[in-house]
Amino acid sequence: MRKHKLYSIWSAVPVTYYQKGVKGNLFQRVWHTQKINLATRIIKDIKFKNCLDVGCASGYMLNQIQKAFPEKKYIGVDVYDKAIKFAQKSYPEISFKIAAADKLPFKDNSFDLSLCYETIEHVEDPEGCLKEIKRVLKKGGVLILAMDSGNWMFRIVWFIWEKTTGKVWDGAHLHPFNHHELEQIILKSGFKMNKFSDSPIKQKLFSHHGMEVVFVLKK
Repeated sequence: MRKHKLYSIWSAVPVTYYQKGVKGNLFQRVWHTQKINLATRIIKDIKFKNCLDVGCASGYMLNQIQKAFPEKKYIGVDVYDKAIKFAQKSYPEISFKIAAADKLPFKDNSFDLSLCYETIEHVEDPEGCLKEIKRVLKKGGVLILAMDSGNWMFRIVWFIWEKTTGKVWDGAHLHPFNHHELEQIILKSGFKMNKFSDSPIKQKLFSHHGMEVVFVLKK
């Protein structure tokens, strides 16, 4: 996996980036707390037995989700092997695997729920990634897909962040598309955008003052 094209980008990010950032950086703490709180509110209305987190990094968010819903089975995958090894040691109650988002090592129809948070803009093949997630989801399974919305506020914040505290992420956004462009990729990948008839879940939500977009999608 070290030969993967993205490895040089991820290897610049400390494996404890999220764990330490949430404790020591106010901006990161606010951003990630809002993200996890919204994810938790969405997930509580979803019936699931197992969950796959695609692009889990060192497992910080998945561990928070596991604490909120402890009776479920969780698996996290990421291309960055050092982060996965850290996650395996830090969160032994969760399974972690080294894998690329566009080549998931699971059988068809394996999962009820998948998370893909702030990952799709970093992968080489966004559509291929979504098709792989759709493949491993069961019929009726749910994908919660989130990324920055690409609005003007985020672009300004991200530019400043890349040049200062978050300089390790400089050049990491391989696809800096906005939420309208992502929606077209979602449709091409085959996910349904129709409303959840039996749930209060919305299809498309905005958070972080419009800087983050979350899609809730069904296979």
